Amino acid sequence: MSSSLLVVEDDPVLNRLLVKTLGKCGYDVDSAASWQQARERIAVFAPDLVLLDVNLPDSTGFGPLSETAHSRSVVMLTAYGDVNQAVQAMRLGAADYLVKPVNLDELELVIRGALERRQLLAQKAACGDGPGAMIGDSPAMRRLRQLIQEVGGSDVTVLIQGESGSGKELVAQALHAASTRRDERFVAVDCTTLQETLFESELFGHERGAFTGADRRKTGLIEAAAQGTLFLDEIGEAGPAIQAKLLRVLESGRFRRVGATTDLRTDARVVAATNRDLAQRARQQLFRDDLYYRLAAFVIEVPPLRQRREDIAALAEHFIAQRRRGKGLPPLALGAEARQALERYDWPGNVRELRNVVERALILVGDAPRIAPAHLGLGGLPAPVAPAPAMAVPAPGTAEDESLVLQGEPTLEHIEREYLARLLKKYDGNRRKVADALGVSERTAYRMMDRHGYK
Repeated sequence: MSSSLLVVEDDPVLNRLLVKTLGKCGYDVDSAASWQQARERIAVFAPDLVLLDVNLPDSTGFGPLSETAHSRSVVMLTAYGDVNQAVQAMRLGAADYLVKPVNLDELELVIRGALERRQLLAQKAACGDGPGAMIGDSPAMRRLRQLIQEVGGSDVTVLIQGESGSGKELVAQALHAASTRRDERFVAVDCTTLQETLFESELFGHERGAFTGADRRKTGLIEAAAQGTLFLDEIGEAGPAIQAKLLRVLESGRFRRVGATTDLRTDARVVAATNRDLAQRARQQLFRDDLYYRLAAFVIEVPPLRQRREDIAALAEHFIAQRRRGKGLPPLALGAEARQALERYDWPGNVRELRNVVERALILVGDAPRIAPAHLGLGGLPAPVAPAPAMAVPAPGTAEDESLVLQGEPTLEHIEREYLARLLKKYDGNRRKVADALGVSERTAYRMMDRHGYK
């Protein structure tokens, strides 16, 4: 099965050239002319690699790279060659950095190398040698790796449950790498962004002429997964219509392209993930119980970072080494006090938040010989891992001077609300910037705001 690529380029001539050339190389290629379009295509097309222009009509710089590189390979394109910019791109996770006009033979080699490295990382993840969420030797992580190996070789449907940022997608990739399907496609579908009106076309595909604008046959994500793995991320957010259609696929193994008259069969293994309690939602009739039982044939619980504190230092050191290597810099020590501070913090954003805190620390450390607690903060905010024996927590909808002062040890709920309030104030309510500072997705940040009454 060919790998999938997304070309994000606002120059229409270059966009068409890249799509045509890469398509001839055997890749499944889609395109976008802006970052907003790219987000929509990533959600439904689930590319293995994104070819990303640095300067787009609605985005300039490395924001899109930071948003994308944690989950797929990204090769950056720019019209202006700059060593500092290239170093910055690599530090933020780019697989490579090319200057326009692009040599097409060189581009093909770069893409092939990036995809091979991605596949190798997925395979390593299954044995604990991959990206962050598989790092650690705590009892919880040893049990998690054991479960992955035990169920990986079967075709049973797996439901992965865990908090946001705990590494559910990496567990899904590890399951894929541990299976006999490891050489086939791993196709991820973000159910939070899949609009019900477009669901059938994106998931099942459509025939030419099926509706206005359908000028060619489209392969759906289920068909693209073929004999590989179909990963349904945040399945708890799927609406009733989507749930009903997914249930039919799981029960019969059949689907039909929009506008077709015959069914197709899928042999893709389904792995789903959620940060919600689907059993409880099924009891409350907020999620189909028949779909839940189909998905939950085998359940894997991903432990939050606070339940495996003995892994925190190893994860932090892994992220430090990874970033320093990427910049060609020598190793940097994690100081004993910084280590203790990291292990005391409860990490509401889990591994994703830890990675972001480490990246900020590497910027703040400068020429210091080791990372200290002072390097773990951000700007003028209090260090997110600093102890807080007493703090003011603004009640939702009130001014900051009408806050409730907590004496003694605050709860995690109070700490989260206080930190969220300060971030909202610092960034004037900008949800994207708040999410970046927290080290969580924008969707997770919105749910946190809603939970604490900050809308």
